[in-house]
Amino acid sequence: MPELLHQQLLDVEVAFRGFGFQESDDSAVPVPFGDDYEWGVFLQGHERRFDLFSAGHTHTAGVEVRVWAGQPLAAPGEWDEQEEVDFETTTGDVAVWTMTLGRSDHLIRLGNPGRWRVRVGGTGRAGVARVTQTQGVAYGVEKYLIDFWPKA
Repeated sequence: MPELLHQQLLDVEVAFRGFGFQESDDSAVPVPFGDDYEWGVFLQGHERRFDLFSAGHTHTAGVEVRVWAGQPLAAPGEWDEQEEVDFETTTGDVAVWTMTLGRSDHLIRLGNPGRWRVRVGGTGRAGVARVTQTQGVAYGVEKYLIDFWPKA
């Protein structure tokens, strides 16, 4: 098992079912978050960014981010969705973006620029869809696990 370098827990504000992760240097991102967002696609890769499609319209999702020295084993447990994508960073830092706030205060420090592989798992999707449709805003019902590791 590779070494876990960094772990971070985030509360991410989701609106219009979307949020994303983008190279921290906005000038290095040819198409910034929000543009070319694909409705209904769980994980969509773009140059120096990736977007996530949530099952709930407006809510706060719990996001655990882990940065590894090498490819980790798949996370245990049941996932409603799980996919992988390539990600490139010029600074080694990743900013979290939301549809309503734009760039949030959350910053993930990968430690090194370069090419990374990202695995995203999502759970609680049916629950958050139900809560946001019947009660309005939900908190922590939908959860994500995001693993970053250097691409070999």
